[in-house]
Amino acid sequence: METILVIKIGGNVIDDEEALSGFLIDFSKIKEQKILVHGGGKIATELSKKLNIEPVIIDGRRITDQAALDIVTMVYGGLINRKIVAQLQSLHCNAIGLTGADANLISAHKRIHPQIDFGFVGDIDKINGELLLDLLDKNISPVIAPLTHDKNGNILNTNADTIAAEIAIELSKTKKIIFIYCFEKAGLLADIENEETVINAVKLEEIEQLKEKQIITGGMVPKVENITNALKKGVEKVILCNAKNVSSILAGNTNFGTIFTT
Repeated sequence: METILVIKIGGNVIDDEEALSGFLIDFSKIKEQKILVHGGGKIATELSKKLNIEPVIIDGRRITDQAALDIVTMVYGGLINRKIVAQLQSLHCNAIGLTGADANLISAHKRIHPQIDFGFVGDIDKINGELLLDLLDKNISPVIAPLTHDKNGNILNTNADTIAAEIAIELSKTKKIIFIYCFEKAGLLADIENEETVINAVKLEEIEQLKEKQIITGGMVPKVENITNALKKGVEKVILCNAKNVSSILAGNTNFGTIFTT
């Protein structure tokens, strides 16, 4: 069975031109079929400030109102996505930039919450796996922005981590999937202050113990929830790592990143 790599990068890579360039060089060299999902970084926030649009935050959570939606659509689906695709083309990697609205790739619904109206924030309903497989079979690598649609004409701002995990889950129904989840740390750390304390391998059954020991805590909790969900629903392997180490990991170097398996 063919292996497909689903790789997610976040703002720490998007905001660092050198890091992004290095990652895209590594991505372009991957021989297997591959999909890239990217986050948004700080560009949307900076543009909002220039346009004097104040972020709307309720109970510490950012709300996507119409003004914010217009900006993230332009920045995520336009500027960031197209720059990545252009750089990949220069590296002889044939890529196509997509949002969830393109060819009905990702349909979603407006988030429902008993107390908070999150505005135009989407929770995923369906991934069009056939479209992704068709593109991959044509040797085209999809580059997906964190935007979905509700089939009623609305774009929805949607968490990139969740999009990547749901794509990995959908494709795992027919393919062997490796989900590579890049973030700012070297992997899951036994000591959050020490990058040398990477836990190289974690079994699904060990995750609750790591939560109890406060090794999985704070911002790591939602990341590991996505990982847990992916493993339970068919993804064979999830690698949590820094984007600069992806090529080493794919070359078989087990000293980098954390490999989560069932």
